[in-house]
Amino acid sequence: MMIDGLAPKTWLHRVPAGFKLAGLALLSLLLLPIDDWRILAGALAIVLAIYAGFGRAGFERLALLRPLIPLLVIVGGVQALSGGWYAGAAISLRLLAMLLLADLVSMTTTMSALMDVLAPFFNLLRPLGVNPRKMALAVALVLRFVPVLLTRWRAREEAWKARTHRRVPVRLVAVFLADILQLADRVAESLDARGFDTPNANRQRKS
Repeated sequence: MMIDGLAPKTWLHRVPAGFKLAGLALLSLLLLPIDDWRILAGALAIVLAIYAGFGRAGFERLALLRPLIPLLVIVGGVQALSGGWYAGAAISLRLLAMLLLADLVSMTTTMSALMDVLAPFFNLLRPLGVNPRKMALAVALVLRFVPVLLTRWRAREEAWKARTHRRVPVRLVAVFLADILQLADRVAESLDARGFDTPNANRQRKS
């Protein structure tokens, strides 16, 4: 199952990372103020059509997002209680569309390409003691880790159902969350070992 990207390569892989990130930011800003669920449903349909255009690989990628459906239902339900069903539908559709757009960028862009685009913006914060590469890596990881975590959860969910033929219990979710924390610790240790913990790390490696 694909984790780090989408295969085979598609037309979206050939779009420069900077254009994809700018498009993601622009489309997200455009979706935020929209409250009409019909417009949001149309936007989501367009995004889903892009996935469908990737064929089987695109549908497999969408299948990784199934664990998010209960969360979207809960968020939409809470909003529906206070603002009506149309408000609940709008927030759920908006979140799903934005998530799928971010995943499109993640699965068609390498980590190094994302970092190369983001690092120059964080260079402006270097006088404040910010390590540009560390910040760029953090943002890139946000985009890349969601599909990885969803893949790991799906594998665990399928293994549980294959063994017990029962629904996933709450305690399995707790164990999964503990694994996520351990994964975050390992990533942090890896960053520290590579000198991402200080703004002057690159200069220290050169000296």
